[in-house]
Amino acid sequence: MADDEPSYIDYEAFLDPSFSPSAFANTLVLATNNASDTPLDLSTPLSRVLFDIQEIDSHIDVLTTRSALPLLTHTKAQNDASAHIVAEIDAQIKALNDSYKQLEKEVTQKHAEADEVRQVASRLWETLRLARAVGRCLQLGRQLEVQHAEVNPARGKEDHRALVRCTHTLLALRELLGTDAIPGGEGFGLKRVDAVKSLGESVVAPVAESTRETAERIIREFSMGSASGSALTFAQSEETKARTVSALATLYLLSPTNLPKGERWSPVLMLKALEVYLRSALQSSIAGLSRALATLPSLERTLNEVSARCQNVVALEAVLEATKAPAHPLLPAGTKVEKNGNMLQPLLAHLETGSLASYFWRTMAGSLAGRVQEIVSKGGVSARTLRTNRQNVGDAIRDCVIRGSRLPSAVASAGGKTKAKALEEGEEHWEREIAVMVGSVVGNLGR
Repeated sequence: MADDEPSYIDYEAFLDPSFSPSAFANTLVLATNNASDTPLDLSTPLSRVLFDIQEIDSHIDVLTTRSALPLLTHTKAQNDASAHIVAEIDAQIKALNDSYKQLEKEVTQKHAEADEVRQVASRLWETLRLARAVGRCLQLGRQLEVQHAEVNPARGKEDHRALVRCTHTLLALRELLGTDAIPGGEGFGLKRVDAVKSLGESVVAPVAESTRETAERIIREFSMGSASGSALTFAQSEETKARTVSALATLYLLSPTNLPKGERWSPVLMLKALEVYLRSALQSSIAGLSRALATLPSLERTLNEVSARCQNVVALEAVLEATKAPAHPLLPAGTKVEKNGNMLQPLLAHLETGSLASYFWRTMAGSLAGRVQEIVSKGGVSARTLRTNRQNVGDAIRDCVIRGSRLPSAVASAGGKTKAKALEEGEEHWEREIAVMVGSVVGNLGR
């Protein structure tokens, strides 16, 4: 108490942090009543509480009245100090605002202008990059047209080497256009340019189709001799091999490269063209030999044709083995492909055979068995003649297999090829194929 006057109010109890109003009320009620009284008398404790409140109120009045001057003096001092602080702060705020305006003028506005310049420069750079890509694309397109004209000139000899040049230009265009959807790629956004769309539709697609068809035609026309036994000259054979190698490289490089990651890649266009060539040779040979077996006088000529076709297959095998597979620039990283291999390996793996000659004779034998059985089942002169001459027919087929399994002289003269040496081993090397071919005819004649 400021005046140290005695008071019956227990201020310490009220100021105790653990003070509980409900506990205090309960104590007060129990002090003025018996626990067994019914009902309880609450007027006495309530009067006590009201009296205490009045006492405290009157004491506050006394304190405020006596200390009014010090309180007012203290309040005035605080107000003066606050006014002084506000005045000082206003000056500093004004200086800060002036500094900010200056900073905004010197930095923020210049930064906004610089950001606009940056955006303009960025768009100019994107335009320049796209223009360069379009220019390169159009240049490659023009180059492709010139190279394609060299492949199929209006006059003069076909230049098979231009096939490979066309192919590499097509790959460069395919690589450039393949980055169209890759942000930051050289060709990003190219396909949105009308000139590039027109180039793809009017030049790239037709030339790619024409190049592929030309290469497939060269493969189909591959031949190192004829049934009459007339062989090509060395210069002609070298030209044929060179044309074939160019066609093989073209189909190898044009084969699609969009494969699931980890899957082994194979030159599907090249394999398809070679398979068509083999199928055509087999179909012609099977059809011709089936007719000849029904009319034996034509058998010798037909067997010469069959052996010539097989010699072409053997020559093609030698060319494939001697030709190293080119590196494909568009194969994605991680694609499985045979390294340092030749062009024969993918074809043998695709056909699941050890050699093309063996594949030729075994496939042919598999189809001949049914044709011979058909001739025998029909009976008549053809069946009787075939049974009577079974020995001669077997010997002729044996000679045909041996003759057809040898390399043409024009190819063998090149020398230095492992396959060529193996193919020159004669009857002993091809005894299984001889047995299969002779058995497919003689073995189905019955008695």
